[in-house]
Amino acid sequence: MNTTNNWNDFNDADTQQGGFDLIPKGTIVPVRMTIKPGGFDDPAQGWTGGYATESFDTGAVYLACEFVVTGGPFAKRKLWSNVGLHSRKGPTWGQMGRSFIRAVLNSARNVHPQDNSPQSAAARRINSFADLDGIEFIARIDVEKDAKGEDRNVVKLAIEPDHKDYPALMGGIPKGGAGGGHSGAPAQAAPAFAALARAAQPSATGKPSWAQ
Repeated sequence: MNTTNNWNDFNDADTQQGGFDLIPKGTIVPVRMTIKPGGFDDPAQGWTGGYATESFDTGAVYLACEFVVTGGPFAKRKLWSNVGLHSRKGPTWGQMGRSFIRAVLNSARNVHPQDNSPQSAAARRINSFADLDGIEFIARIDVEKDAKGEDRNVVKLAIEPDHKDYPALMGGIPKGGAGGGHSGAPAQAAPAFAALARAAQPSATGKPSWAQ
């Protein structure tokens, strides 16, 4: 009898490999964002389609998002973060969430953050959260503590067209041309991305665009 891969004796099994190391804080990567539906709707706020999640503990409302790195040395790595929509503690968390989503749209659709032309204003509008489900953009990786006090990677900042590396990362994407997950072709990173990602260093300071 062939004892290869014997499910009674594991002495000859391969040694377990360690988990992934953290992506260095400040690394710039292209990501695809998807939303885990939480089933919470508030049509008065424009929250429809069951995308939002309400916390049973705090009553906070947020989008539970997964980010998959789509290129460079960290391709296929996954990260998870919440985008704030509402907090009983006040408007700050929701304002941070709106700021983050604005930056995501600017990044994905190649809209300069200071451009307030009608075309750019239209690019910062969505029909529903479905337009954000599958959207691709450039993000800066951060590190924070999880509930157990262990470090984990998160996405808190989207890299917008005013960033010095944005043109090389995104290539020649037409302005307003790279839409959400269900409305257009994803933005493609230029070949220079891998080198830039390896060399990327933390460059932004101040408050993040969203918070847990």
